[in-house]
Amino acid sequence: MCEKNLKYYIKELLTIAAPIIMGNLGFILIGVGDVLIAGRHSTDTFAAISIATAIVNCILTFGIGLISSISPLLSNYRGEKKSIKKYFYPSIRFSMLLALITSFAIVAVIPLIPKMGFEDKLVFPVQEYMFITALSTFGAYLHACLKEYLQAFEIVMFPNLLTIFCVFLNVVLNWILVFGFGPIPSLGVVGLAIASLLVRYFMGFALLIFCYLNMSFRNYEDKKYYKNMIKLGMPISLAVMVEFVAFNSIAIFMGRVSGVYAAAQNLVCTLTTISFMIPFAISNAIAVKVGFANGAEDYKDLRRYSQVGTVMSVLFMMCSAIVFLSFPKQIVGIFTVDPELFKIAIPVMYVFPLFQVFDGLQISLAGICKGIKQTDVVLFANFVAYWCVAVPFGYLLAFYFDLKLSGFWIGLVCAAVLLCTIMILKLKKYFDFYKKQEV
Repeated sequence: MCEKNLKYYIKELLTIAAPIIMGNLGFILIGVGDVLIAGRHSTDTFAAISIATAIVNCILTFGIGLISSISPLLSNYRGEKKSIKKYFYPSIRFSMLLALITSFAIVAVIPLIPKMGFEDKLVFPVQEYMFITALSTFGAYLHACLKEYLQAFEIVMFPNLLTIFCVFLNVVLNWILVFGFGPIPSLGVVGLAIASLLVRYFMGFALLIFCYLNMSFRNYEDKKYYKNMIKLGMPISLAVMVEFVAFNSIAIFMGRVSGVYAAAQNLVCTLTTISFMIPFAISNAIAVKVGFANGAEDYKDLRRYSQVGTVMSVLFMMCSAIVFLSFPKQIVGIFTVDPELFKIAIPVMYVFPLFQVFDGLQISLAGICKGIKQTDVVLFANFVAYWCVAVPFGYLLAFYFDLKLSGFWIGLVCAAVLLCTIMILKLKKYFDFYKKQEV
């Protein structure tokens, strides 16, 4: 058998990652479309959706994290030579139950908004946006579930081309519903929420139709599958939730000072998330390939996919950081012309590129952990990094040293370094233990 070289591993990872990159960029560009339209409508609209999405994302990500266990778990099953088509209906049932729980949780938070200390003019728009978003959860979770399911088969092209198409669909719907067109009145914040609802259901049902057209399924029930999903997915879900709550709590903390700070945090997060989608896609590819190698007990491939994927992610984020450091004003200017937003966002643009590099490293390490089903460390590392370092240290710098939003981002940089250190130490022990099993 020919020895597999570096080019082979890069090609194998990119075969899965490239379409996912397109899809992930499409997914975030849907959010970018919301930001662009909101910023063009008014700063108050921008601030309202920034606060609303900050709160909603803290709840939504718990279910998304659990659903993300589908592809690495089924990839392990494939590596063990098990049939995985029979897990189609169980996966959908699992995601729809999560959607029901999540939608109720979002609605339950809505009455608390007036008590959170936001500007009075923003309270009702935030509540409206959250209510409509709660209704869209079923479409969002159906799409996430089926995308993960297909990814386990390494079917990634159609789901991600669909996402790219929805970028344009979302912009058109946003423009029509926010500003009005013909008999359709200007709906502002409500228009943004309705556009997101329509797009999420379209994406979910489009993937459902694709699955029925290309595969045959039978009804199947396996309680062990649900248990395995929860066992693998719960640490991932809580880790993602811990991170998202930390990021979005910054928007909430700063939004209490002024809505423009929440808008600035949303703008900066949008920028860093755009570049993050590349290593995030590579991390998904790592999880699938490492999961297959783990199930097949091929520890040499497991190690090489881990190493190559991690280097690819970090190199990309280093390039991205250079771009953001070189053109901060021009990049911020794409999203807003508000001088107050410029004043707040530009200093942060000199801090978060350093965070990006370590963020690219940590998501790759998390992908390895998902593939080998060692997700507890991801939860532990995220909790310690974000809630023992990022939030308290960032809060201290922001309000006691008057660094405002920049202070929080300095805290996030420190957290990312700690997060990577914890996971590297854990993975080193794992690879040292199994090194003797390489052939």
